[in-house]
Amino acid sequence: MLKVLIPTMMLFPTIWLTPAKLVWTTTTTHSFLIALTSLSWLKWTSETGWATSNSYMATDPLSTPFLVLTCWLLPLMMLASQNHINQEPLSRQRLYISLLASLQTSLIMAFGATEIIMFYIMFEATLIPTLIIITRWGNQAERLNAGIYFLFYTLAGSLPLLIALLLLQQTTGTLSMLILQYVQPLTLESWSHTIWWAGCLIAFLVKMPLYGVHLWLPKAHVEAPVAGSMVLAAILLKLGGYGMMRMMTVLDAFNKELAYPFIILALWGIIMTGSICLRQTDLKSLIAYSSVSHMGLVAGGILIQTTWGLSGAIALMVAHGLTSSMLFCLANTTYERIHSRTMILIRGLQMILPLTTTWWFLANLANLALPPLPNLMGELTIITTMFNWSPWTMVLTGMGTLITASYSLYMFLMTQRGQMPSHITNLPPYHTREHLLMTLHLIPVLLMTKPELLLGWCY
Repeated sequence: MLKVLIPTMMLFPTIWLTPAKLVWTTTTTHSFLIALTSLSWLKWTSETGWATSNSYMATDPLSTPFLVLTCWLLPLMMLASQNHINQEPLSRQRLYISLLASLQTSLIMAFGATEIIMFYIMFEATLIPTLIIITRWGNQAERLNAGIYFLFYTLAGSLPLLIALLLLQQTTGTLSMLILQYVQPLTLESWSHTIWWAGCLIAFLVKMPLYGVHLWLPKAHVEAPVAGSMVLAAILLKLGGYGMMRMMTVLDAFNKELAYPFIILALWGIIMTGSICLRQTDLKSLIAYSSVSHMGLVAGGILIQTTWGLSGAIALMVAHGLTSSMLFCLANTTYERIHSRTMILIRGLQMILPLTTTWWFLANLANLALPPLPNLMGELTIITTMFNWSPWTMVLTGMGTLITASYSLYMFLMTQRGQMPSHITNLPPYHTREHLLMTLHLIPVLLMTKPELLLGWCY
């Protein structure tokens, strides 16, 4: 754990002491080296489940995919941000990169924590850099409103979790995940226990977000700069799923009736947010709502509490993280050239930028879960689990899959095909940096078609 955490902390002196001309080159190279070092976590040798570096931080097969995803994304965020942040004063550039590095530090400590209270503190700490990135580097006047939505939705959901954790400490005498996994799961005997169970999960359901408490997400995504959108879609939403999986080991695994309303809401959310995607005009807003739709499927898979459901949720979360991040990068590169996100004004780009159309095509195919990509592996596993739990869920999940395919193809056809508008002239070509960015998103997705990398804990 420390072999990655210490180099991440060493990014801060690198950012502030490097000469002005080399700031982006040095920090991006440094973060790439951290990302490559983190890949060593995927080689799993421990038989006990946890590989402990100290009493507070450890890795296990559940946290490892998310830790590697976090480290892999930092250099990609820097590559994506270079063009529009380069125009700003040097001090703001350094501050921006410092916020991204502090976000990575908080996320590594959150995913690696073995104490639940430390996980909670780091879970909340990710709010601060994300909020500053949205409000200080957002594009439009609505960014302050988006920041307030993001802050208060997350905080309102998190306070019941804090009280629930204090009660858990009082009941069991410990908050260490290493010990709690061997303790008899707590049974829910009264109404107060039921409220306590809901308190443990609501913070994570808001973070995912579950349909009904999702309104902060499209606002935050649309107003954030590209790195903010990438980290929100790829990692911060996954904190919710990871937290739910961790708490499920502590809570009573047999009392599944309490999860029914949440599962129904998650399935209904797949249909509703998918339908909202079909009538979006804003490109970033469409990608943001599609994230809510995919996370609804993940929430359902986790709440059913079977091995297949959990393994499918992990696969879908990691694959969706890379895919949605790539879509936000593509939307941003289009915006930098045309200065609009309205899809009716961005047509016929295939004629001018044919290679970029290939990236759009591959990203959309991954988004609609084309075989043999890991998106399909995750979705099929969850849908099978759902069908086993109740055959009626096939109606909702089947419709959700069809709608996902529809809005993915709609997004591709609207932006790439058709007659080119007369206002699009003299577009600069894509740079090598941008092609490299798309390649680095796609390579892990293609490598993950080998499921043992992700789901080692199930085999």
